[in-house]
Amino acid sequence: MIIDVHGHYTTAPKALENWRNQQIAGIQDPALMPKVSDLKISDDELRESIELNQLAKMRERGSDLTIFSPRASFMAHHIGDFNVSSTWAAICNELCYRVSQLFPDHFIPAAMLPQSPGVDPATCIPELVKCVEQYGNVGINLNPDPSGGHWTSPPLSDKSWYPIYEKMVEYDIPAMVHVSTSCNSCFHTTGAHYLNADTTAFMQCLTSDLFKDFPTLKFLIPHGGGAVPYHWGRFRGLAQELKKPLLQEHLLNNIFFDTCVYHQPGIDLLTKVIPVKNILFASEMIGAVRGIDPETGFYYDDTKRYIEASTLLSAEEKQQVYEGNARRVFARLDTHLKGKGL
Repeated sequence: MIIDVHGHYTTAPKALENWRNQQIAGIQDPALMPKVSDLKISDDELRESIELNQLAKMRERGSDLTIFSPRASFMAHHIGDFNVSSTWAAICNELCYRVSQLFPDHFIPAAMLPQSPGVDPATCIPELVKCVEQYGNVGINLNPDPSGGHWTSPPLSDKSWYPIYEKMVEYDIPAMVHVSTSCNSCFHTTGAHYLNADTTAFMQCLTSDLFKDFPTLKFLIPHGGGAVPYHWGRFRGLAQELKKPLLQEHLLNNIFFDTCVYHQPGIDLLTKVIPVKNILFASEMIGAVRGIDPETGFYYDDTKRYIEASTLLSAEEKQQVYEGNARRVFARLDTHLKGKGL
């Protein structure tokens, strides 16, 4: 089985974006604020949005199952207050759940949280609980910067985040550390802010003792870990100066990386530097980079091609990347699959 651990609902019907725009208008003029019931998206519309897009590409490229969460750039936690974010998160999470019900062999949901700048992260717990217990979500997306590129929140090691971590440990679910839209003009959303956040989250964990407090807590750092693999020597050296244990012991029982790296040399570097047990297959298809690479003639985000072409990974290691590691990190996914005899 080939499991893609990083999929977003980037192709949701236009009605979702229209409702969101009306919600944003309603922040300034409450008379314009839409009701949740105003959003009407039929099952047929959901089917069409998936069958012509993600599912078509999964079949074309040969992947089987996608962990599916709301569109990252649409989370936009910096917009409005907690009530706005809570309503928006609930709507987006329900749509991903509905997709998983319509295509149970191909999609399983992960949740966005109703984070809001300056608001206690513990306020996210009711939505997290609902998504795990009612929707069968196998993971969450955790935004370390709800401010949208201004980094006003404390680091991930701060105890204000601990209520979320306690629930993650209780449910045995990982968090993909994933920011949303940048509203800081210095940081392009997908080209800078996402990769900055991946690197920053890793460093926040490196400088802390977070995993001493939560030995079973699991973070998935997407986009190949940002700058982490390329600067592995720098991070090893900094850990040494800070009198931290070797990174293998300090972080690599808890932090994992995906393969959303869109060229062969990048994947080769990732698999050479990071232990295979810490790498999970992912594509983030129909996401940040949707075009065709003129050097290869294939889509940049067809990441399975890079794994297949790797001369560094054995067949057994490729299967670890494709399936084994995902089932180990996403324990609820493994339980779900075993319940289906897989």
